[in-house]
Amino acid sequence: MPDWVAVGIDNGGTTNNGTVLDSRGVFLVDAMAELPSLVREGPDKAIQALVDSFDKVLVMTGVPRAAVRAVGLDTPGPASATGVLSSGGATNFGHPAWGGFDIRGALEQRLAIPVVYNNDGNAAALYAHHVRYGADVAAHSSVAAIVGTGLGGGVVQEGRVVRGASGMAGELGHLPIPMDGLLEEGQPAPMCNCGLSADAESIASLTGIQRNLLPYWLTRFPGHELAGVPIAQAAKLVRGYAERGDEMSLLIFRQQAIAIGRVFSIAAKFTDPDIYFVGGGVIETAPHFRDWFIATVRESTALLAEQAAAEEVTLVPDLDMAGARGSAIAAAEWIQGH
Repeated sequence: MPDWVAVGIDNGGTTNNGTVLDSRGVFLVDAMAELPSLVREGPDKAIQALVDSFDKVLVMTGVPRAAVRAVGLDTPGPASATGVLSSGGATNFGHPAWGGFDIRGALEQRLAIPVVYNNDGNAAALYAHHVRYGADVAAHSSVAAIVGTGLGGGVVQEGRVVRGASGMAGELGHLPIPMDGLLEEGQPAPMCNCGLSADAESIASLTGIQRNLLPYWLTRFPGHELAGVPIAQAAKLVRGYAERGDEMSLLIFRQQAIAIGRVFSIAAKFTDPDIYFVGGGVIETAPHFRDWFIATVRESTALLAEQAAAEEVTLVPDLDMAGARGSAIAAAEWIQGH
């Protein structure tokens, strides 16, 4: 029997997913354990939903509550290193009561169990790093880009998530990137919801497709089927069209892959990781499209010859469970350090 367990909870805009990791390093949940997250209904209902997720995985695994030494929680950002959500709000935390809310502290108070916080990009990055390197995690470093509604990311240095002074390290989506050779002649400079122009998220995200890429490319393909679909709905359909070989949609995803490659090119200069991970909806696709996308990212990543010989670009494994599992790993590391 394990000495203790850590629970991991991945909080999202629509659902929470939970898992349990025991002291032997074994995940006791091998499938999705989802419940509605209720984040759009404000903190009271959302914190109870997190508690419900905690209870659900204990019931699924038959683990007694007394065995839980710590809980790992991840949420979308922006948030501080200790889980205080940005006072300016965020896409998934639009309810006014979320501004400046201490989501980690609130869950810890409700559970009366220590809660360890990461943003969702960091949690997925940590899980990918552990899967890739196993017991040798401390000897390696990695960078992960997670493409979703926005562009999340995580930097793992010698096995540890780099959080930074304010908890905002690894926000790869808001790195300004060169647009020469990425944008077509006459294509407008993309704008990000954060207010920046020409950052990575303005290209490599669902929001980037809706706000910047699709409106432009529809002017180049005026007879396209998506021209008659509301832009928010059409943006979500682009990936399926790309999988089927649609020319316009492939051009959109080519620009996204180039943008990620340029983020990795910048990362190569300051952290020189062993491996670059790509996750998100772009890899939850048909194998032929996924392989083409990763190959395009790799081709667009400018590395020195020595770096190219030592490094690789690959996929975040088990992406639908990566956040919860990364959060559980972070909690287990906290337990082992206390």
